Parts: sequence; structure tokens; C-alpha cells
Amino acid sequence: MNDMSALPTENSPATPAGADRDAAYVRISHVTKKFGDFVAVDDVSLDIRRGEIFCLLGGSGSGKTTLLRLLAGFERPTAGSIYIDGVDMGAIPPYERPVNMMFQSYALFPHMSVEKNVAFGLEQEGVERASVRRQVGEILDIVKMAGLGARKPHQLSGGQRQRVALARALVKRPKLLLLDEPLAALDKKLREHTQFELLNIQQRLGVTFIVVTHDQEEAMTLGQRLGVMNRGRIAQVGTPSDIYESPATRFVADFIGSVNMFEGHVREERAAGLRLEVGELGCVVRAERAVSCASGATVWAAIRPEKINISRQPPPAGAAENAVAGTVREIAYMGDMSIYLVQIASGKMLRVTLPNTARGGERPIAREESVWLSWHGSSPVVLTE
Repeated sequence: MNDMSALPTENSPATPAGADRDAAYVRISHVTKKFGDFVAVDDVSLDIRRGEIFCLLGGSGSGKTTLLRLLAGFERPTAGSIYIDGVDMGAIPPYERPVNMMFQSYALFPHMSVEKNVAFGLEQEGVERASVRRQVGEILDIVKMAGLGARKPHQLSGGQRQRVALARALVKRPKLLLLDEPLAALDKKLREHTQFELLNIQQRLGVTFIVVTHDQEEAMTLGQRLGVMNRGRIAQVGTPSDIYESPATRFVADFIGSVNMFEGHVREERAAGLRLEVGELGCVVRAERAVSCASGATVWAAIRPEKINISRQPPPAGAAENAVAGTVREIAYMGDMSIYLVQIASGKMLRVTLPNTARGGERPIAREESVWLSWHGSSPVVLTE
């Protein structure tokens, strides 16, 4: 099969010569959407770059799907504007937008073959029959469905149906592809495999993807950048590592992955960071990655479970910072790692994860053992809201 570059290029999303890939390709400017008195999207502003995969991540009711429908034109903003490739979408109906959408249900026509499903949009536009066959064949080749064009949807696996839906969405070469929970119907192992297939297809075609998902692992795998949504607003935008390692708020820290969160007060501010008095830990927390805070201010220290060390040995004499004693209450063996729930004197339960990198060796820590937990000064993230 020929490469997709052989397809018509009038709507091609490829970056024009001299175009700035970091410039806003999709611009959402102060967009609000209300349903009666309910504010589903609340004054959202967001820039998405040409050719990137951007993931909107949030829980149920966070506004992420409503924002996707606004981009597709299925909903009209109550206020604000949306631009795609510099063009205001305000007066443009869904069927005239350079956008396609892949739904969670895939919405394949059950009575049509794979080829007919993929060809449907092109045929509706009156594309010449030979060109339709060529374009359908090329996109089915790219999504690894060549040779299955005569099958009906009920004769396909879940992963195959997902690829047919993707082929149908991409065959017209939209400038923007919107994917609403695209992998939710797949089992875990197939979902992980398909994530990398999606990445390869997107990189090959260069189409800008916006993916809505509630699955954190999926967002971290697919997204070059993430937008975490909460109550209709964008809580934080950044790369997966930015969001995970440097959350901006307690909500983001708690929503992405697992975290141990402690309320405390600033005891001392130094050039190297902060020292926090944390009553429920019973120790001073030294945080090298710190924000500017006045002495006595209330803050929260967030520490990821994998950044905490667990040991039977106490810290060196005189080490009163970033160390606390506890008792192991529960252990969950997860194969690649083990999760320890350790209760400290205040009654608070800390979550610690350790990779299972070796067989045998030292006797593993068991339930009800007394242990010491410690962490490096670079591990705590200090949050003010």
C-alpha cells in the first residue's frame, strides 16, 4: 500500500513550511457553557499545539466531555470563543468543521462491512469511487486492518472495532481528531497495547489529537501534555512528568496517582527550602522543592509512595527530619511492586511502594513489623491550596 501522503492534501494537517509548531493550533478562549443554572465549563482558556496529542483528564462531571463537544460543534458556548487553525468556529456548524470525533461506543454501522463503514463519510461527500477505494485501503493498511474489509462489525474483536472506528475518523484527514474515552471498552492488556498503536498512528499522520479520558495511566501514556479538569475548570496544564512530579494544587496531587498528604505549618524558610512542622507525622519535614511562604503559614506536604524508603533500621542518631516510625498493617503484592500500608503513632496510614527487583535475598518485611520510613528532601512537594 502507498503511504497516506498519497491522499488528497487540501485538508492535510501536516505542518506548513515555516509554521511554528508551538503556536496555538486550537485556541479555547474564556469559554463557558451553562445548562440552565449548572456551569459545566467555567471560563476555560487553553492553547493546543499543532500535531500534538493533548489529553483532557478528569473525573465524572468535571466538564471534559462537554468541552470536547464544544470543539466538535455539538454544543454552543454560552460565552467565549474557539479557534481552529486561526479560524473562529463560532458560526461554523459541526459538519463544516475540520474536525472528526471518535465516540466511546465507536458507533459503527452493524449492517455495513468494514470497508463500507470507513468509506461512508467520503461517499457522502461525493468522492470519486476509485479514490474512495484507494483512500480506504491506505487507511486500513495503516491501522493494520488490511484484509478484513469484508467483515461486519460483529465479526471483529473489540480492538479491531476500535481500529475501524479510528480509520473512519481519520480517512478524511481532519485537522483535529477528538477521541472520547477511546479505549474504555477494551480490557486492560489490549488497552495498553492499543495506546502505543495510537501513538504510532498519530505520529505517522501528524493529526492533532485531543483525547478525553478518566484513566490516569492512559493519559500519562498518550498525552504529550495533559489538562486536568475539576468542576468545569482547568486545574493544571503540563507534561505528564510536570503534572505528576510538580502538582499545582492538592486536588491535582491527589487525583494523579497515589500520594501521602500532610497538613503542616512553615517553621523556617531557608535558601535551600522550607522546614515544616507536621503534627500528624511527629517530625519536621524538610522540603527542598518549596514555594515562598511566610513563617507560620499553613501548607500541605505531598509525598509520592515510591519516594519513601522503608527499613527495619532507625535513621542515624540525631536525624529528626524526614523520618518517622510505624507499623506495617497491610501488604499487597502486585507482581512488579509491593504496596505497604504503614500506621504511624498519630494513627495516620502511609502508603509506600517498593519495586520487586530481586528474588530471595533479605527476608521481606512482614505485617505487624516495626519499621522506619524516611525520604529525601527533594521528595516532598509543598502546596498552598
